[in-house]
Amino acid sequence: MIKDNNEPQDIGERSFDFSLRVLRFVESLTNNKTNTILSSQLIRSATSIGANIEEARGGHTKNDFSHSMNVSKKEARETLYWLRLLCQYNNFPERRTKHILQEAEEIVKILTTIVKSAKPRLIVKD
Repeated sequence: MIKDNNEPQDIGERSFDFSLRVLRFVESLTNNKTNTILSSQLIRSATSIGANIEEARGGHTKNDFSHSMNVSKKEARETLYWLRLLCQYNNFPERRTKHILQEAEEIVKILTTIVKSAKPRLIVKD
């Protein structure tokens, strides 16, 4: 679900849309053993981002939320790694991969911010 440029897209919807883009990207790859293996890793990590966001939303405590969002962030970082590897392995021109790599980087940044803000803060009393 693409939203108006003036309204930020929900991270859950954004990660879902990103997963669809990754699946389409994988479908466009040449069918060879290396691409198949790397694509499998990419699909697992990319689809796990949104699944963990949904798990975080269903968490019973702030710690549940924080833990699942942190897992989602880690999956996003892993996804970026597999994307970069596949793009370089296939020697794709930048114009073909720029947008999907940029979206992966932005999702990592968003999730990093969410994780940082969700961490419990210590209250120090004098």
